[in-house]
Amino acid sequence: GEDVKPFTPEKAKELVMSLQQPAVFCNMAGDWPALHWNTKYLSVVLDGKTIQFRLGLKTVDLVPQFETKCSYVEATLAEFLAWSCGQPPCLSGPFSRYEYSKYWAYADYKYIARIFEDKPEIFQDIRWSDFGFPGRSGKESTLWIGSEGANTPCHLDSYGCNLVLQVQGRKRWHLFPPGDTSFLYPTRIPYEESSVFSKVNVANPDLKHFPEFRNATAHVVTLSPGQVLLVPRHWWHYVESIDPITVSINSWIELDADHEARVEEAITRMLVCAVKSAENPSDGDLWLNPTEVEATSHEINLQYLNEAVSAYFRCQKAGVLGQARPSSAAAEQRTSASRKRKKREVGREPEDSGSLNQELGFSTLQAEKLQEIPFGPHLIQVLPESQETSLMGAAAVKSDGSDLLRENEGGHFGKSHCTRKQLVTSNDYRTPAHQTGTDGSPNASQTALSTNDLLDCLVNPRVISLVARLLLERTRV
Repeated sequence: GEDVKPFTPEKAKELVMSLQQPAVFCNMAGDWPALHWNTKYLSVVLDGKTIQFRLGLKTVDLVPQFETKCSYVEATLAEFLAWSCGQPPCLSGPFSRYEYSKYWAYADYKYIARIFEDKPEIFQDIRWSDFGFPGRSGKESTLWIGSEGANTPCHLDSYGCNLVLQVQGRKRWHLFPPGDTSFLYPTRIPYEESSVFSKVNVANPDLKHFPEFRNATAHVVTLSPGQVLLVPRHWWHYVESIDPITVSINSWIELDADHEARVEEAITRMLVCAVKSAENPSDGDLWLNPTEVEATSHEINLQYLNEAVSAYFRCQKAGVLGQARPSSAAAEQRTSASRKRKKREVGREPEDSGSLNQELGFSTLQAEKLQEIPFGPHLIQVLPESQETSLMGAAAVKSDGSDLLRENEGGHFGKSHCTRKQLVTSNDYRTPAHQTGTDGSPNASQTALSTNDLLDCLVNPRVISLVARLLLERTRV
């Protein structure tokens, strides 16, 4: 019958938890009521309620357009629709200062549980239970609404893996494997809990200052309505809206590996806050992402570190660490567990891990023994751009009336159409970190190292991982 899906919930969950590269599920959400969540419908449901939009320039620069560089407005979806449809500019209203041809707008990271708190029945429109996560609905999901050009800077999520349902319009995803981290020049400035940003604008890479980016391997996919993208743990991603209006819904799936990641994030927070708070505030460095309320004190950060370490050992005592298993239904329903950008309450114990792995759990070793992944019309592998054209997909894969799922763009990145191999020929716009004197030694008067340069080394993911392991070993003794 038409309600039969290509994968059972058990098989879908097995795939989600074992796949180590991004893939697209087709024909798994065709009967979800959430597929009717276009902006016109949501505008009626929200009934004049305002939400915050982030606005950025459509011009493509050599540096990422971080959220600290964007503008913000509070507006209704009706106002957003009028603006994004190119209606004559109004003399008043939240978007009146932003010409549509020059700006994009993004209502991102909107927790459905929060914006629809007075309409909890709508949570059931999202059925992650079809992917083997019973009880997970819109209450544990996030809503994204953007205009053409709206984008998220390239970053990786410290916690969990990610399932993304495309509802309206199309989005193009540029994904990079965890092994490419050093090629993406990771930074924690701007600082945000659980996000490691790249200093490279992957839509227009500055290979003069970030030459190692040539070695990065992009996996590019255009996600269409009805399709669900799996972003595995620690995969980098840059996302851009390529249609006039886009709507998508995602949910971060908690993993046992998140317990060690919380220790790493606590160490990072302590170091970043300590070093940046010591700087002269008049320098005007917007180092804290708008999603972070404030720079927490050393005492609070130390408390958070101790709580994260305690949670790690509670989980280890339960004998479940070291296994990439899904959390139990009860743990999944805790919206404060590993959800991005959710502030943790001071003094509250991190989530209890004792109930983890009670359903459909399996170890990494078992995952390796899985039979061949059933790639095909219902599960599309997101291949590297460097693959041959015959593999990349001149093949048209359609789902729910979608356009091409994969496209070989010959290394093109977004609007800039700039390949990774193409050298940037613009003038040098920054002072080199070191300039040498006649004897070849660094010229101190021209040294341009900053606090952020030091932090990029101190809180590099590889360094923080080593520090976390040393700290856990010390605590274990």
